[in-house]
Amino acid sequence: MRRRLFVLPLSLALAGVAHADEGMWMPSQLPDIARQLKAAGFKGQARDLAELAKPPMNAVVKVGGASGAFVSKDGLVLTNHHVAFGVIQYNSKPGRDLIQDGYIAADRAGELPANPDYRVLVTTGFDRITDRILAGTAGKQGREYYDAVDVATKAAVAECERDAGYRCSVANMYYGTDFYLVRQLELRDVRLVYAPPNDIGNYGGEVDNFVWPRHAGDFTLLRAYVGKDGKPADYSPDNVPYVPPAHLQVSTRNVKEGDYAMLAGYPGVTFRHRMASEFANQIDWQLPSRVAVFQRMIDVIEGTAAKDEAARVSYANQVRGLKNTLKRAQGELDGLRRSDAVRVRRDDETAMFAWLEKQPDAATTKTDIAAAQTVLDAGVAMRERDQLLGLIQSQTQLLRAALTVQRLARERGKPDAQRESGYQQRDEVLITGQLKQVQRRFAPDVEKALLTELVTQYQALPAAQHVAEFDAVFGTTPAQLKQKLDAMYAGTKLGDEAQRLSAMQADGAALASSSDTMLKAAATLLPAVLRLDEESKASAGELLRLRPAYMRALIAYRHSQGRAVYPDANSTLRVSYGRISAMDPRDGVHYTPLTTVQGIVEKHTGQEPFNAPKPLLDAIAKGDFGSTAEPSLKTQTVDFLTNLDTTGGNSGSPVLDAQGKLIGLNFDSNWEAVSASWMFDPRYKRAIHVDMRYLRWLLAKVYPAPHLLKEMNLPAE
Repeated sequence: MRRRLFVLPLSLALAGVAHADEGMWMPSQLPDIARQLKAAGFKGQARDLAELAKPPMNAVVKVGGASGAFVSKDGLVLTNHHVAFGVIQYNSKPGRDLIQDGYIAADRAGELPANPDYRVLVTTGFDRITDRILAGTAGKQGREYYDAVDVATKAAVAECERDAGYRCSVANMYYGTDFYLVRQLELRDVRLVYAPPNDIGNYGGEVDNFVWPRHAGDFTLLRAYVGKDGKPADYSPDNVPYVPPAHLQVSTRNVKEGDYAMLAGYPGVTFRHRMASEFANQIDWQLPSRVAVFQRMIDVIEGTAAKDEAARVSYANQVRGLKNTLKRAQGELDGLRRSDAVRVRRDDETAMFAWLEKQPDAATTKTDIAAAQTVLDAGVAMRERDQLLGLIQSQTQLLRAALTVQRLARERGKPDAQRESGYQQRDEVLITGQLKQVQRRFAPDVEKALLTELVTQYQALPAAQHVAEFDAVFGTTPAQLKQKLDAMYAGTKLGDEAQRLSAMQADGAALASSSDTMLKAAATLLPAVLRLDEESKASAGELLRLRPAYMRALIAYRHSQGRAVYPDANSTLRVSYGRISAMDPRDGVHYTPLTTVQGIVEKHTGQEPFNAPKPLLDAIAKGDFGSTAEPSLKTQTVDFLTNLDTTGGNSGSPVLDAQGKLIGLNFDSNWEAVSASWMFDPRYKRAIHVDMRYLRWLLAKVYPAPHLLKEMNLPAE
């Protein structure tokens, strides 16, 4: 029988009071904190927020791995410029640079299709299925435990996806303690409607990234389409706009410091309930090493692509993502050190263990926690290898495509239910989409240079961290590496889309007989990839089995202190609440919560990243702000600051007022709060949002789109 020490209904995890404005709450938890929501200024009913089928939750969507919201009855979706950047890049080419110039579709016929794997997901179901997922785990450990959870997960997903057009998943809450079945309508035809120029959408670039004050119009409008039967469909000119169950109304009122604010979206991953040793590893090794390796990748890509305009465009999205990750890692490191996170988490854990000593069955719980620590220690021993081999696979285009094709052929030899997740029949449409766009994000010289950097670092690792198959493909010295890479890229045809799609349909025997050098390299690497995957699953299975003991103890301990506990973020729909809020980050420095267009002029240099477009500067000089001006400032606002609890994945999340109207669009955090994925510090945590008044003004006065304002029921002034 599965151990259930310190058994607590999850509602009791909410029985206390959270730190002020802390929490990424599941919508189903909100009725339990209704009093706190009311005290913060919310005017609605918390029970309505718990209903995914009711507004405003059914208007909030997952977009391209981040968040967004429907803002019209005709499927218009508002998200960030940086969330839709891949769509903008996909439609750009030399001579038509939509990244630099922006884009406005004059009508529906002018809306441009997104890259084939881009999706808008509408959550329609969120059901607890813990007993079903864990039913087959009794008496199992390690890989067997992992497999039992995996089999049950795939069965639940397959049953859920019998209805065509839905994408389902199982969400792990409280680290293996609870599981939920997530059901999402998968909208596959997404089109670009309105994108401001990059010098508005990304004004300030990496200089301003994670920095306040901000002056970016980080938004883009997309539209979701379906077939004429109203069901999800691939792109077709005959498709019609999707009619969402609800949409958010953009507010036309003014907002000010102290106003209630609430955010709904899909935060990616947080680690606040991890063990103290994991906090120490993150600060002492993971973040410093990530900063170093990502900086090298950026330097290599930019240096290699500097004289090739086509390559620069192809790698724009990847470089932007790398720079964001790099700056986030440095900010996270600085923030965790500033908050003394290792000591704080260690002291909290020590106090929990002291409390645990007085509880029944404490010895059994401590045994499980100690076993979990042993698994974590084993992972630390190979962390350098695992990081580099992961980047070699994930940060390449052609090599990753070849590995995908080889892995897919292998998985097709199994019954679909036994295939690896990501390689089932349900995944082949997405794989096809990824393979189709490779050449738009690939240049041979850049990829070879990137691999040279990463593999050279791998070659320098101690012998105990080397993998025979990777040594065979890349060699063990820089000279061997150059020779092997030159041959690998000279002898492949996978740079051609037709060749990639043909390889995707080939069986294992056909691939084995192929003379294509990239496919042959992938075939050599695949056994190692599979073997390392097996090791990872065995560790993951043990942690799935053992972490719940830690989590149940942590929840019970914090409940005894009157402290509420929400699950760490895991890309499921969450709600945060708070206020528009100023901040005093350090002595003598005060952050006001609203920025204005005067800041754009002050920062403008005429050079990237502070090269404000002439139409914007002219409109600011004219001073015709109309109904979008902030009366107290007598000018146009741009961005605003709240104390909402956010992390990566919350990009594009709608920010609502006390009545549920859309007042902002989340796009960033302040530098002092980047560490919030690990530790919430109310002194420093702030979130940065595009003020909807700025969006309205841009659409009305600067890069006019009166047809879109009309569609959103907004005044054209």
